[in-house]
Amino acid sequence: MHFSDLGLIEPIVRAVDAAGYSSPTPIQEQAIPVALGGQDILGCAQTGTGKTCAFALPILDQLSDGTGNGKRKKSGQGRPPRALVLCPTRELAMQIFDSFVTYGKFLPLRHTVVFGGVNQHRQVQAMRAGVDVLIATPGRLLDLINQGHIDLSAVETLVLDEADRMLDMGFIHDIRKVVKMIRADRQTLLFSATMSREIRTLADSILTDPVSIETVRESTTADAIAQRVYLVEKNNKAQILERVLKQDETGRSLVFTRTKYGADKLVKVLRRAEIRAEAIHGNKSQNQRTRAMQAFRSGRTTVLVATDIASRGIDVDEITHVFNYDMPVDAETYVHRIGRTARAGASGIAISLCDRDETGLLREVLKRTEATIEFGTDFEELTFATELQAKADRPARKNFRGKRSYRGQGSNGPKREGRVGGRDAHRGGGKPGKRSGSKPGAGAGKRKSKRSKSASAR
Repeated sequence: MHFSDLGLIEPIVRAVDAAGYSSPTPIQEQAIPVALGGQDILGCAQTGTGKTCAFALPILDQLSDGTGNGKRKKSGQGRPPRALVLCPTRELAMQIFDSFVTYGKFLPLRHTVVFGGVNQHRQVQAMRAGVDVLIATPGRLLDLINQGHIDLSAVETLVLDEADRMLDMGFIHDIRKVVKMIRADRQTLLFSATMSREIRTLADSILTDPVSIETVRESTTADAIAQRVYLVEKNNKAQILERVLKQDETGRSLVFTRTKYGADKLVKVLRRAEIRAEAIHGNKSQNQRTRAMQAFRSGRTTVLVATDIASRGIDVDEITHVFNYDMPVDAETYVHRIGRTARAGASGIAISLCDRDETGLLREVLKRTEATIEFGTDFEELTFATELQAKADRPARKNFRGKRSYRGQGSNGPKREGRVGGRDAHRGGGKPGKRSGSKPGAGAGKRKSKRSKSASAR
């Protein structure tokens, strides 16, 4: 199928062709005709499958008059936006804006983007000049609305992109405020990489008879991503990361840390090892973040270290490796992190460094994603993977470079002790050589079970 088969006008198809895209992805193939028909959409698709294009193309089509002449309800200076796209981060907002510019290059439509962390003067000037499509983060949008610079009364189409991350970041109240400012007969398109109970509750409150589009089961990882985990002592993580970056055929690599301080500290370690690295997180100014992204895209920087706040806003082609330097707090975050690689039909590698305190998090990832993850054994002096694998009570399938592979089970499937987080793996989570003083017996077993549950909860 070609984009011209989806009912899009010729200027848009021509722009898509010029951008080098020939065939729509599954989410685009399903969502674009529905959106062109004016229906609400509840869309769930993996990160990197083309959700931006899935809503940008029909919006541009609807804002034109069918011939590319630019239908406008209100002309002149100060024209209010007719389409609003909400997203969680500055980086993602900029990338969505760039997509609208690319796909709408042959249409006389105006687009602008507003987000915090920078002076608002240019954003206010752009709004005064009049826009057709507004891309915004919730906080700055409400600031400019409260100052009287933005009017949402003419918005016909509302898009919530990466809705799950916006909820994770605490934007739910801001979203509801914005929705109340938009006409009730609007078209609403909600896209998310995961579909939690909170997302469904939000969808029920703002969507009208939506068409549900789910191109992949939630909390699953892309088949094109080869996943590997090293069970490593915490103090050895940086050493393994350095070795992999130097030994493997890594191109652009993205490394995720849990904290901003951890990101900055890791960058210093990598630079001492003569690895070109930059950090991007919420404490960086917008200019610093922009420069870091530009260096990463151009290849001047080969490694970008980021926190989860930035994970939804990084859309860079040809990222070959994603590293979880710190294990993510839940399976959904894991899916989003590793979704930065293997985009647009490419393949990629995701490597996680899991210390003893993080085995419970790894168990959750395996349970929720049913991912097939290889256990790295090529740095035996730095890991404790061999010890855990020796305790597995079932044969493991050998893979390349001496790794063993286990597949996680779903919540309703049988529990395998060969998997990290099972009985033997959990026992290995304590300090080496430390034994419980309790004797075997019913009472001791119960106490041990309670301690295990408590440790997993932490």
